[in-house]
Amino acid sequence: MLIVQKYGGTSVGNVERIKAVAERVVRTANEGNSVVVIVSAMSGETDKLIGLANQISQNPSEREMDLLLSSGERVTSALTAMAIEALGRKAIALTGRQAGIITDTVHTKAKIEKISGDRIRKALDEGYVVVIAGFQGVTEGESEVTTLGRGGSDLSAVAIASGINADVCEIYTDVDGVYTTDPNIVSEARKLSKISYEEMLELASLGAKVLQTRSVEFAMKHGVPVVVRSSFNDNPGTLVTKEDVDMEKVVVSGVAYDKNQAKITVMGVPDKPGIAAKLFKGIADANIVVDMIVQNVSSDSKATDISFTVPKTDNKKALKMTEDMARELGAKGVTLREDTAKISIVGVGMRTHSGVAAKMFETLAGHSVNIMMISTSEIKVSCVIDAKYTELAVRVLHDAFGLEA
Repeated sequence: MLIVQKYGGTSVGNVERIKAVAERVVRTANEGNSVVVIVSAMSGETDKLIGLANQISQNPSEREMDLLLSSGERVTSALTAMAIEALGRKAIALTGRQAGIITDTVHTKAKIEKISGDRIRKALDEGYVVVIAGFQGVTEGESEVTTLGRGGSDLSAVAIASGINADVCEIYTDVDGVYTTDPNIVSEARKLSKISYEEMLELASLGAKVLQTRSVEFAMKHGVPVVVRSSFNDNPGTLVTKEDVDMEKVVVSGVAYDKNQAKITVMGVPDKPGIAAKLFKGIADANIVVDMIVQNVSSDSKATDISFTVPKTDNKKALKMTEDMARELGAKGVTLREDTAKISIVGVGMRTHSGVAAKMFETLAGHSVNIMMISTSEIKVSCVIDAKYTELAVRVLHDAFGLEA
């Protein structure tokens, strides 16, 4: 088999951990597999480099930041290759450029345009374990170094797996798979043996931090089988793959939560065409992501209230912009609530089962949890609630849908 293995920052956090990773890689290679390894920077290293940059300049060039931050993964890749060779297997470390990861020209959050995997294939044919620095690529024209944004090593791994037609892409992290919910909140949370791309994409976007969203999107688009496993044990992981009949039988696969939510309400907005477009275009132009939107029905057809959620990290910026827009639109005022959270249930089985949303609402109501906003799709239902009820809501929904082990 041709296997791509990706190891995150905690998996390569120190020399001992790198040696442990090398042992796992060599074991996989000795079983007759061809192995490509993608590594992140050692845990804390990227933040350390950012800290150094900020000591030099409060507004460093994004180009130079990419050059600086890409060094973290290069260090890990070289050390990992050395550790593999110390165990008797041939290994070669490659940068993103040497591996043929071609991106667009947007520094600090580049998108992968193509993978030219010729050098990877040549090294594999010559019997090498190929160790690649994740999180980085290079532009096609002037070979400028770019980085893929936070979590970009997951994306590197999935893209390379697609580019070289690997049989599987294994993502090694500090958890041993995808669970029905956060085991820190619900001790009975169950590890899923497999989950669909769509469900994983929803869970990742709704707060589950097992896989980075862009990597799941890429895997789904290119049909790359992904296995989430722990680098700290040999437990079987969770396969992220195409939806099948068995998955449709399960109504709800998981419960996710996100406390990074702030709710902004614009009160007394004139109820006429174009108002919402004007409001949200201004917010979008500021690169602020709006998640849920609710517009109250106007009884007199003159004024209405519009509520929406944004990441807490953007709430001050969003509030200021909204207040400016509200004055311009003739609204009565703007309020901000930071003590909110989003609770979501996800499952491809929702497509063929009725009453799922009603059961969620009844369960929350039965425990006196008030719902402020609701958003639905084919395979998910999300509710905004008071943040202090987050853990309670997760537990009761997990129990209501029979997700316990």
